[in-house]
Amino acid sequence: MLVPSNVCFYNYFPGIIFILVIMLILNKTARVFFKPSKRKVDGFLRSFNFHPGTLFLHKIVLGIETSCDDTAAAVVDETGNVLGEAIHSQTEVHLKTGGIIPPVAQQLHRENIQRIVQEALCASGISPSELSAIATTIKPGLALSLGVGLSFSLQLVDQLKKPFIPIHHMEAHALTIRLTNKVEFPFLVLLISGGHCLLALVRGVSDFLLLGKSLDIAPGDMLDKVARRLSLIKHPECSTMSGGKAIEHLAKQGNRFHFDINSPMQRAKNCDFSFSGLQHVIDKIIMQKEKEEGIEKGQILSSAADIAAAVQHTTACHIAKRTHRAILFCKQRDLLSQSNAVLVVSGGVASNLYIRRALEIVTNATQCTLLCPPPRLCTDNGIMIAWNGIERLRAGLGILDNIEGIRYEPKCPLGVDISKEVAEAAIKVPRLKMKI
Repeated sequence: MLVPSNVCFYNYFPGIIFILVIMLILNKTARVFFKPSKRKVDGFLRSFNFHPGTLFLHKIVLGIETSCDDTAAAVVDETGNVLGEAIHSQTEVHLKTGGIIPPVAQQLHRENIQRIVQEALCASGISPSELSAIATTIKPGLALSLGVGLSFSLQLVDQLKKPFIPIHHMEAHALTIRLTNKVEFPFLVLLISGGHCLLALVRGVSDFLLLGKSLDIAPGDMLDKVARRLSLIKHPECSTMSGGKAIEHLAKQGNRFHFDINSPMQRAKNCDFSFSGLQHVIDKIIMQKEKEEGIEKGQILSSAADIAAAVQHTTACHIAKRTHRAILFCKQRDLLSQSNAVLVVSGGVASNLYIRRALEIVTNATQCTLLCPPPRLCTDNGIMIAWNGIERLRAGLGILDNIEGIRYEPKCPLGVDISKEVAEAAIKVPRLKMKI
């Protein structure tokens, strides 16, 4: 989930809570890079029996994730066993604000990271000295959030004398499927979430060819904004749901045919995505319906379910068509097997079953296998970070004994960008009937 633009906090907070939040932001903004005190880390480690620098033949990695609004940690071994995990979600807080406020997310990470890491280690029954390495998300993500996880991890690495494995958040999402399924390289991956949208060919643990990405906002961000514009948080059935979940839930009750919405980028024969234009079209529809129904902004439209169904269907069709072209391109260039290619779909939006069914239509038409991690592994979690650490440990890639100069990177591309080559191929995609 990204920070929404033009958030009007007064629409979401009673005055007193608004003041408290602003005070919190002003108090914490100056301290951009969180650095836990050595005394705190020492106290944390004393709760375990450990011997710094001890090595074990069995590979075990602690993964730490703080790239956005979830504080997560997990301990995973080389066979894929999840020995322990813990997570603290900030969703409830951010639902009240109408979006993520980075300094608030940062403060919540600060307050919870030590407890979450400790819970994951305790659940695993593993002493810190038994760890082979510590893996942490350092890119991409919210700068203030990434800083908390990185700083805490570097303190642990320094105290435990263990190797450090910096993790690319999207690489971790892409490789999660190899924890749950036997998937060999190469395979195609579609990563769709609140902050990202991309198609890439995965040729190895850190070997990616980027085929296309969103040119503006991510699908999850767009769905969240539509849900806020529809004021679904006031809907009795959706008040505790994230925007994307609320859209999916309400869409089941709606009729998508009540609104005729064109899919974005129909003439562009590439694998890039665009969702901002779709959002603006929906905004205009909502404004028109508010006028017709004689209601003010912030009230629930009688046609809200129909709008939800229409935007979800258009989103699904747009994602499906770009993915279809990516499959055809990879097969045309012999980058994927002609008969048993695999499409992996991951990220928070991958848990949307309607979008999955649209992608199943594509994979059935192209003789591909569609695989998705379990829903709890589609969203941000510590397990995928620890597993990515295991994958890199096995391959001997990016394992650092010297942590000097390590920095987080809020923006960072994934792999080698060949999207221009995809566009030049100008592959025409056969029309499929999207009967979902």
